[in-house]
Amino acid sequence: MKFTKRILCASLLSTTLSVGAYAGEHMSDEQRALKDAWLDGKSEATLLMSRHLNNFTIDTQVERGVVTLSGVVDSEIDKHLAEELVLNVDGVKSVDNQLKISSRSSLTDSMLADMKDAKTESLVKARLLMDTEVSGSSIEVEVEQGKVILSGEVSSGAEKELAEAIAENTSNVDAVVNRLHVNS
Repeated sequence: MKFTKRILCASLLSTTLSVGAYAGEHMSDEQRALKDAWLDGKSEATLLMSRHLNNFTIDTQVERGVVTLSGVVDSEIDKHLAEELVLNVDGVKSVDNQLKISSRSSLTDSMLADMKDAKTESLVKARLLMDTEVSGSSIEVEVEQGKVILSGEVSSGAEKELAEAIAENTSNVDAVVNRLHVNS
């Protein structure tokens, strides 16, 4: 139900903004509330798309474009990942990360490397999904020891190259293997 309200608010905000809402300080309280609700929905959806985070343990609140993250995550990497993903949402001014780390046993180097790869994978996928020139939902992303592997189908050679460039320009990416196929 909460998610449905957010979708409705996002639709209302989109309509309001396209009809001529004012930016910045010129927004009415109602317009600002709609924009914040829209950003809240986008932030929640972005976190939901990450297969490395449990979206049900993370709560978001937005006020004047500032997203506050609260709840519990498994590690410092998950905390940082959630913040990075939300910072990449268009319209988010900043993130107040109040996420807490659950108490767990110490992590091995292998587990830390896996978490780093998981973070990188989520960031690349989010950047591909956010770019309007790339059909990010058709692109599979895997990361193994800092090497990004892109697979799936795209509509043009230019889109294939752009997806590779987006992956290359993501932090913690050491190499990109582009296995994308161009639909003919």
